[in-house]
Amino acid sequence: MINSPKNPFINREVSWLGFNERVLQEAADERNPLIERLRFLGIFSNNRDEFFRVRVASVKRRAQLALKEHDPTEGDPIKLLKIIQDITVKQIKEFYKIFDAIIAELKNENVFLINEMELNEEQEAFVKNYFNDQVYPALVPIMLSNSRKFPSLRDKSIYFAMRMKRVESDKDKYALIELPNSLPRFVQLPSDEKRRYIIILDDIIRHNLENLFNMYGFNQVEAYTIKLTRDAELDLDSDVSKSFLETMQEGVMGRKKGQPVRFVYDENICEPLFTYLKKKLRLSHSDSLISGRRYHNFKDFIAFPNIGAKNLEFKKQPPVRHHELKPYKSVLKVIEKKDILLHYPYQTYNHLIDLLRESAIDPKVRIIKITLYRVARNSKVINALVNAARNGKDVTVLVELQARFDEENNIEWANHLSDEGIKVIFGYAGLKVHSKICYIVKKEGSKIIEFAHIGTGNFHEKTALIYTDLSLLTSNPEITGEIRRVFELLGGNFTPFYYKNLLVSPLNMRTRMVRMINQEIRNAKNGKPAYIHIKLNSLIDPDLMNKLYNASKAGVEIKLIVRGICGIKAGIRKMSENIEVISILGKYLEHARIFIFGNNEDPKFYIGSADWMERNLDRRIEITCPIFDKNIQEQIRFMFDLQWADNVKSRVMDPLIKNEYRTTKSKRKVHSRNELYNYYLEKSRKL
Repeated sequence: MINSPKNPFINREVSWLGFNERVLQEAADERNPLIERLRFLGIFSNNRDEFFRVRVASVKRRAQLALKEHDPTEGDPIKLLKIIQDITVKQIKEFYKIFDAIIAELKNENVFLINEMELNEEQEAFVKNYFNDQVYPALVPIMLSNSRKFPSLRDKSIYFAMRMKRVESDKDKYALIELPNSLPRFVQLPSDEKRRYIIILDDIIRHNLENLFNMYGFNQVEAYTIKLTRDAELDLDSDVSKSFLETMQEGVMGRKKGQPVRFVYDENICEPLFTYLKKKLRLSHSDSLISGRRYHNFKDFIAFPNIGAKNLEFKKQPPVRHHELKPYKSVLKVIEKKDILLHYPYQTYNHLIDLLRESAIDPKVRIIKITLYRVARNSKVINALVNAARNGKDVTVLVELQARFDEENNIEWANHLSDEGIKVIFGYAGLKVHSKICYIVKKEGSKIIEFAHIGTGNFHEKTALIYTDLSLLTSNPEITGEIRRVFELLGGNFTPFYYKNLLVSPLNMRTRMVRMINQEIRNAKNGKPAYIHIKLNSLIDPDLMNKLYNASKAGVEIKLIVRGICGIKAGIRKMSENIEVISILGKYLEHARIFIFGNNEDPKFYIGSADWMERNLDRRIEITCPIFDKNIQEQIRFMFDLQWADNVKSRVMDPLIKNEYRTTKSKRKVHSRNELYNYYLEKSRKL
C-alpha cells in the first residue's frame, strides 16, 4: 500500500505533492508581501503543470502496462492515480481560498484586479480600444463541426470553448479560441491618483465576444476556459541513419501530439459543451478531469506586475562581489593562487561571466571546454564562448539536447555555436550530461596551467538571480586533471580511468557515496564521532535511503536539508530515529547540493550537480567534487549550520508530510537567507 506504515519509503509522487504544498504555504504566509504571494501561486501552478506532463504521464503509462511488481518508492500506479487526483483537488480548493484572500487584501493596498463586469466608463473605452488594436488581430476562432476533424489542442495554451446561438430556438454552435500568448496576460487600466486597476487578458476578450462573433450572426455567446496537459515524454526514433540532432528535433515535434494526461475546465461550463469536448478529445475520468474557475494557466502570475507600493514585493538584495575578486582585475590570476567558492544569488554571477570573458580575450588562453544544460535567452555565457572562438581559441561546447523542455532552445544554440566555428558535441541517448563544468587551459611560456569550474547550477545568469547555487573555481591539478579526463570521456574517449578525487556518475559516484556512509557506520560502532550532513533537491534512491537507515541504526547523526522529493521516513524508532529532515522554501529556490561526512573529526566536503535519485546516479553524467581548501570548508560548514538553525522558513519533513513550520530551542528568529546575504555583504566590504 502506498505510504503505508509497512513501506519504509514515502511515495515519490506524494512527496512531490507535499513539496508543492509547501510552495502553496508560501502563498498563504502573511509574512510574505502580497504580490510575492500571488507569484507563489504562479510557481505552484507552473510546478503542477510540469508534474502532470512528466510524472503523472509516467504513472499513467505504468498503469497501462498493468505490472504486478512495483518500485517501493512509486507503488501501485492505479491506486496512485486516485491518490494524486484526491490531493490535487484538495490543493485546488486551498489554492482558490488563498487567491481570494490575497485579492481582497490587495484592495486594502488600493490595487484592484477586476473583471469585465466591473469596468467604469473610462476603463470600458480603454478595453474596447485595446481589444481592437492589440487583441482582435491575434484571435483566430475555430468553428467546430462534426463534419470536420477536431483541432489538436496545444499543451501549455489556454482556450475559450464557445457556446453560441443566433436566436433563442437555434441549435447550439461551438467554437474554440486560443488565447494569444504573444500579449501580456495582465493589462493595467486607467486609474485615479490612489487606486490602481489591472484586468486579465481573458476578461478583455470576454468583454468583446459579441463584437467578435457578430459578423457570423451570433448574438448569444458564452465562453468557458479550458486547458489540456499532454504527456511530455519524447518518443525517439531508433533509426541509426539519423544524427542525434535530427532524432531530437523529430522527438520534440512529436511531443506536441502527446497523449492527454489532464483536462482542466471552468466549473460553470454547460453540460452539453463539456460532454462534446470529452467525446472529441477522447477523455475519460482516468485522464484527470479537474474543474476550476474561470482563469487557468496561473503560471502567468509568476510575472504579476506590482503597480502598488514597494512593500508589496520582497526587499531587493542586489548580489554582492566576492571579497577577493576585485573589479576589472584578472579572475584567472586569483584562481591560480587559491580556490574560490561563489554562492549565488548572494554573490554576483558576473564573476563567472568575467572569467569566461577574460578567457576569451587573454592571448595566453588556448582551450575552453564547457557543458551547457540550460542557458539564458540572451546568454552572456554563449556570447563569451563565441568571442573566444573568434579570437582563435579552441572552444568545445557540449550541448545537452535532452534537457527537458529546453530541447528546442538547445537545438537552436547548438546550430548557432556550430555556425560560429565552435566544436559542438552532444550527450548520449539515454545518458544525459547534467554536470556543470568548465575547463580552461592557459599557456605561459613552457608552463601549462589548467583551470576548472565545478558547479551545482546551470550556466544561466537569469536563474542565478533566484536559485541558490555554488561554483568552485580552482587550478588545483588534483581536480583540473580529472576534469580534463571527463571532457575526454564526453568527447568519446572511453579508455578506463580511475578518478581518485571526483565522483562521476554513472562510474563511481554511487559506490563512493556508499563507501563514505559505511565509514561513518564503522566509526559509530567503534564509538567515534560519526555524522552525515547533506543538502539536496531530491532524495529518493532506495539503495542510498536504506544505507542511511542502516547508518541511523548504528548511531550516526544524520541531518538532511531536502528542498523537494524525499522518500526518507525520519524519526521512526529502531529505523530512523537518528535522522532529521527539513525543507527550506521562500524567496529563493534552494538548488545547491552539499555533502559533509564526519570522517572521525577530519570531515570530507563535497559539492556537485547530482541529487540522490536513481536517474542522477545511474543514467546521467554528473560531477561531485571534493573541497580541499580549509577556508572554503569553513564557508560550507557555516552555510549548512545556518540553514539548519533556520526557524522561519524551514519545515519538518515527517512521514505524514504535515509540512509544519519548524521550531528550534533558540528564542532568536533565524532567517537563514537574510543572514547569509548579510554575511556576504559584510565580507564584500573588505574590497
